[in-house]
Amino acid sequence: MLFSEQNFKRKKELIGSIEIICGSMFSGKTEELIRRLRRAQIAKLQVEIFKPKVDVRYDEKAIVSHNQNMIPSTPVDHSSSILLLSATTEVVGIDEAQFFDHELPHVCNQLADRGIRVVVAGLDMDFQGNPFGPMPALMSIAEHVTKVHAVCLQCGGPATYSYRTIANESTILLGETESYEPRCRTCFNNNQDTECFLSEELEGKKESHK
Repeated sequence: MLFSEQNFKRKKELIGSIEIICGSMFSGKTEELIRRLRRAQIAKLQVEIFKPKVDVRYDEKAIVSHNQNMIPSTPVDHSSSILLLSATTEVVGIDEAQFFDHELPHVCNQLADRGIRVVVAGLDMDFQGNPFGPMPALMSIAEHVTKVHAVCLQCGGPATYSYRTIANESTILLGETESYEPRCRTCFNNNQDTECFLSEELEGKKESHK
């Protein structure tokens, strides 16, 4: 079933649900999240928005897209804090879900069971191409999953991977164009293979000098 906001257009007939917006960096995830939340606000629904406190790239409190669109939010340390929202809340927005703890799917289920529409955006894969944080679990319990694509900076095709351009092995590394670029599967794998070869070659040289 394709995502449709028809399910949420009548205020008195809201049904709890979970929507996931996922993809690589620079694919427009936050832009789409903001669009859906603003439409909910236009419909005069009670909206509350959250993001992980660790994400301070553009603003300490607001959610900001790469296109500089922004919407006010509440930074939280742990997903359980999201449950402390107003009893009149009808729509909850959550950005950068991959940085949250693994209790986030349970929190989202509780909200949806209360009749709240939950809209979540996040990276589905880390810089190594592995499932990222609580995102796989969130996608499995969601009624709607939208995967958006960036443009591969190597070949111009649809990009689903976030390729890290600097030497850092930490899974969580906040950054923008100075640290990442979107890539398609082929261009991502080509660079991964090259890096593995160079790493092995370097190790071999070290061993030969011992």
